[in-house]
Amino acid sequence: MGPMNRVMTFTATTEGRPQGGIAIRIPKNPAALWGDRDRYYVTGRIGGYAMRGVIESVDGVPYIRLGPAWCRDPRVGPGASLRVSLEPEGPQVDTVAQDLGDAIRAEPKAQQTFDNLATFYRKGFVDWVEGAKRPETRSNRIAETVAALRAGRRER
Repeated sequence: MGPMNRVMTFTATTEGRPQGGIAIRIPKNPAALWGDRDRYYVTGRIGGYAMRGVIESVDGVPYIRLGPAWCRDPRVGPGASLRVSLEPEGPQVDTVAQDLGDAIRAEPKAQQTFDNLATFYRKGFVDWVEGAKRPETRSNRIAETVAALRAGRRER
């Protein structure tokens, strides 16, 4: 299974937040593009600026909430119409080595945990498996990774 088309691009009007900063409503369903998750760790560009953030549901509607620093440039403040391009950040099940991806996909609970982890934790598992020098060590690490994920752990 190769990587799917992972980039979501759209134009959005920013909304002010009571505590400062902006919020951007995501007009497309992230689950339709990236699978069902509790939250989506994303990277991309908003109004030409590089960003990293989290898409979370607010009253059933997907949003990215960005802090007051985003409003330093008045072209990005509340009410601005901005071009947005987002994609999942870090390793995804469909982008890791095939043996690791297949092992994670074979266990639905392990995949659910992996998909919901922050990028830091996903990278930790992938880097540990990729750091194995011998095939048997790699196989053991893949098995340990799947067991940890199946148990809902963020780290091995």
